[in-house]
Amino acid sequence: MEEIKSLKLKNWQFVLMMSATVIVWGFAFPFIKIALEELSFINLTIMRFFVVDIVLIGILLLQPKRFSKPHKKDLPSIFLLGFFGVIVYHLGLNYGEQYVSPGAASLIIATIPVLVVILAFIFLDEKLTIKKLMGTIIALCGVLVISVLGKTDASIEINYIFGALGVLIAAVMGALYTVAGKKMLNRYSGLSLTIYVILLGSLGLIPFISRSLLEEAVAMSLNGWFAVIFLGVFSTVIGYTIWYMALRVKTTSEVSVYLYAIPVLSTIISYFLFDDKITLFFVLGGTLVMVGLILVNMKNKKNLDL
Repeated sequence: MEEIKSLKLKNWQFVLMMSATVIVWGFAFPFIKIALEELSFINLTIMRFFVVDIVLIGILLLQPKRFSKPHKKDLPSIFLLGFFGVIVYHLGLNYGEQYVSPGAASLIIATIPVLVVILAFIFLDEKLTIKKLMGTIIALCGVLVISVLGKTDASIEINYIFGALGVLIAAVMGALYTVAGKKMLNRYSGLSLTIYVILLGSLGLIPFISRSLLEEAVAMSLNGWFAVIFLGVFSTVIGYTIWYMALRVKTTSEVSVYLYAIPVLSTIISYFLFDDKITLFFVLGGTLVMVGLILVNMKNKKNLDL
């Protein structure tokens, strides 16, 4: 769907719309954990985007005139953007959630706006203010605390650290996606670019398809299927559609403030579903991440794809 030029929403409608986004994205991290009980992190990624691709292809077939067609010269760039910014992002996130809690994963992913500031400073020559620099340092210190000291027991396992590193790599990929895709938004609407990026990027998953995918899919329970379908339809398709609609009618700062609730919701859900204990270091790290994000976004008026 092309971005809507004349969309007008009442305040309560906008709040309701963003609350729905917070809920579907907040549940995404626990649902990844549920799906990982029955699928490998690679097969979960494949299954999720199989669902997403079916929905997106259906939308393209039903409403082809609503989308600007991709230029042939852009196809390689769109594929690379999709593979690294979307597919590698989810591979890293799914790998990491094998070892870290959904709450910890959501907090690390929440640093994407901070990482965007760093990458934009390096590659786009965007100004790095003292406030943004302070926010970046504080947020990254929070990630370090969560990654090294945020485990729910006293021992620090190497798998936990590797898991946190996998999620951090996912966050870096998400930030790269935002920065690298910025120039393409001059030629495509946000939704058009997102759809083409996902569809072409998904082709990069073909070499990862193995016999285990069919074996795990056949053995999946109703809970597993529900988690995968929820992640594909609600967290990906509906979540990103609402996100771009919101960015069309409100400023980034007005929209981004709702994202602060996602790690909180994911942590609460994780506590009740998996009995994940919330340690003092986890709270400290999470607080540092949130403070850093607030400082970075105070002056950040640019659109961020999270």
